[in-house]
Amino acid sequence: MSYEVREDRYYTKTHEWLLLENGVGVVGITDYAQKSLHEIVFVELPEEGKEVKMGERIGTVESIKAVSDVYSPISGKIVEVNKELEEKPELLNSSPYDQGWMVKIEVANKEEISKLLKPEEYKKLLQEKG
Repeated sequence: MSYEVREDRYYTKTHEWLLLENGVGVVGITDYAQKSLHEIVFVELPEEGKEVKMGERIGTVESIKAVSDVYSPISGKIVEVNKELEEKPELLNSSPYDQGWMVKIEVANKEEISKLLKPEEYKKLLQEKG
């Protein structure tokens, strides 16, 4: 199976992505994550204004198969959550990199970005999973 990996983002080993836009990190789950979960039926998102640390759980994604935690790829303050996912969690399946974004985080420490996977590194991780 092939998975879409966008070249303009950073990735985590737990299958979240981060897109930087003017000091704000847009966060979501990867194509690999949504395909692994299959049909997503519920999303739990954090509160706006919450301070989060890199690697901290910021929500959950529930599918007909499993419940998975979503972790923050970066430390900072949650400035926006995608409320559309409350009504349409299936956007995570149909559009994981666009309409299915989950939160926007005001980046506290840009140094942390160097700890994230670049697209080539994430593709290699997926190849190792087979």
